[in-house]
Amino acid sequence: MNSESNQALVVVDGVDKVFHRGSEDIHVLGNLHLKVPAGEFLALMGPSGSGKSTLLNLIGGLDQPTTGNVMIAGELVHELSGRELSAWRARHVGFVFQLYNLLPMLTAERNVELPLLLTHLSRAERKKHVETALAVVGLSNRARHYPRTLSGGEQQRVGIARAIVTDPTLLLCDEPTGDLDRKAGDEILDLLGALNREHHKTIIMVTHDPHASARATRTVYLNKGQLSNEPVK
Repeated sequence: MNSESNQALVVVDGVDKVFHRGSEDIHVLGNLHLKVPAGEFLALMGPSGSGKSTLLNLIGGLDQPTTGNVMIAGELVHELSGRELSAWRARHVGFVFQLYNLLPMLTAERNVELPLLLTHLSRAERKKHVETALAVVGLSNRARHYPRTLSGGEQQRVGIARAIVTDPTLLLCDEPTGDLDRKAGDEILDLLGALNREHHKTIIMVTHDPHASARATRTVYLNKGQLSNEPVK
């Protein structure tokens, strides 16, 4: 790795990803190179099946490359053991999902607290972190509400609070506005923008919506396993 690579928060270097289906090899990503500086809000666009979510999963340590390296904050993620990887994700990565992934039997504050249960924080310390995260997303007054009583936009705000409650190095957002109407989606994009500008969070957002990608500071395009700085035609 050169000095420029070492300065980037995220470095994807020569990554291939191949899935095996019976005797068939499915090449999803091919010789991918991507650098994301700390503090960037990157949008990752491309058609369905282009490998966007696969790339996001590799960066988040949810999957491993077939070949190549994925380095986050100077650490080769794919070389970590299972236990090391779980601890690394808890410390460095916050995930935001399209369908929120909230547990319906838990209140908003309990959903937000879940990542903290993997830490050594006391109950009082966890409570303080949860209150701070809910305040950041503007949901302090909904802390004890269950997901079924919240709007889609509010549920996604809870999802974002859960993602930031550990103060992660990196936020990975997979179609965070994909299940919302335009008004609620714009509110979520406003929130992500504020987290990037005011809280200096590095964000990588997968989206198919040009309206959403316009909020990012940079957009890259993925098509047939290849990255480009130009839109897919």
